[in-house]
Amino acid sequence: MDMTENLRPSGAHPTDQDPTSYPYASSYGTAYDSAPGGYPPPPAYAPTTGRRKAKRPVALLAAVAIAAGVIGGGTATLVGQLNGQNSAATGSGGAVNGTTVSQSSKGTVAGVAEAVSPAIVEIGAASSAGKSTGSGVVITEDGEIVTNNHVISGAQQIEVTLSTGRTYTADVVGTDPDKDLALIKLRNASGLKTATLGDSSKVKVGEQVVAIGSPEGLTGTVTSGIVSALDRDVTVAKDDSGSSGQGQGGGQEWPFEFGGQQFNGDTGEETTTYKALQTDASLNPGNSGGALINMDGEIIGINSAMYAPSSSAAGSGSSAGSVGLGFAIPVNTLKADLDTLRAGNGS
Repeated sequence: MDMTENLRPSGAHPTDQDPTSYPYASSYGTAYDSAPGGYPPPPAYAPTTGRRKAKRPVALLAAVAIAAGVIGGGTATLVGQLNGQNSAATGSGGAVNGTTVSQSSKGTVAGVAEAVSPAIVEIGAASSAGKSTGSGVVITEDGEIVTNNHVISGAQQIEVTLSTGRTYTADVVGTDPDKDLALIKLRNASGLKTATLGDSSKVKVGEQVVAIGSPEGLTGTVTSGIVSALDRDVTVAKDDSGSSGQGQGGGQEWPFEFGGQQFNGDTGEETTTYKALQTDASLNPGNSGGALINMDGEIIGINSAMYAPSSSAAGSGSSAGSVGLGFAIPVNTLKADLDTLRAGNGS
């Protein structure tokens, strides 16, 4: 063992205080005995006492490293949240997975409007009774659009206007009057912006929502509010017979029944009832067939009916607008019906 590695403290060695010169010193030709007390020269490196002190901060750093390893995941997540850059956002170019809302705009009405508005269209349906205006939601890049059945029922020609102002002619693919849903498809369309369909079973009362549509022909109008109730039994007309202009727009009515009473005019003899989401987001004639959207930018409902003041229902010739009672078909009803609509069948 190297004698310089002796860890005994000073004074603990039996020769520490021995002034006698080493008897073997002269045999090596080194005058150890010429030094006071006969001590050997100091070692060429730092004393062991200094090394022992250096080990303590190293040990501390090791402990910190172990602790960091234990909490590192949470720390990284927190830092990512503070910087607005978590691993999911980085991997998707700053977009929330499953939506088109940017991470920086998530949870804001402006962010939802910017992301989803390009997928909401205005629908003009011309029939023998005149022309009505509604809205629709683009769900495929080649131009499949979901709307209400009552928006296009009886239409002889359908014209669709995108948020960019470009217009297309559309054909009816399938209708389901019992669910007040319809699927139309644009001719010769491609590369369109599409909406993401969410999960209406997860919707809660009080959740903030955004509505986008073309009320009174005002394309791309954005309103916001909350979900004010779930599972409302709303009754609407199956088609345009028996009601005047229920296809929306130009001051026309939007008749529906609730609680055994009729509102906004006569729904006619052929009606259908469904469970609806209720919202106080402002809806007006022309919003029908448009989107009710959560704050992640996902479609949770297709707007389909609203309550208007009695002055409108009395036939005054102008709609007084929304009073905070609007209704939307849950998107899960739509998703369950898509295959039927695409097959050109309906109930």
